[in-house]
Amino acid sequence: VQLQAFGGGLVQAGGSLRLSCAASGRPFSIYPMAWFRQAPGKEREFVAAISWGIGGTSDFADSVKGRATISRDDARNTLYLQINKLKPEDSARYYCATLGVPYGDTSSRPTDYRDWGQGTQVTVSS
Repeated sequence: VQLQAFGGGLVQAGGSLRLSCAASGRPFSIYPMAWFRQAPGKEREFVAAISWGIGGTSDFADSVKGRATISRDDARNTLYLQINKLKPEDSARYYCATLGVPYGDTSSRPTDYRDWGQGTQVTVSS
């Protein structure tokens, strides 16, 4: 699967952003998907994941729980992440990824994901 993330930008603390990830190349609906982020000098960290199929379950990192929503539109082969009440510590490059196994369970481990987008930069000013 080829993935392209977009929607990042510069936003003030307290604001919101909606990131999108367009997929192509293989069936999209059968793969669990996730968002990760990486700030300079830090390891890539899990943000959110959504299972495959209609009505899929989702999982969130504690750092964004209650502020983030992950969703997917399988008809449009697109994954979304919305984060509200943004904080400066949310600043990072955000990556979307597909699990390496179709029909699998979501995971918070980057090594379980096979296909990655190029990322989109989110910068939150205080």
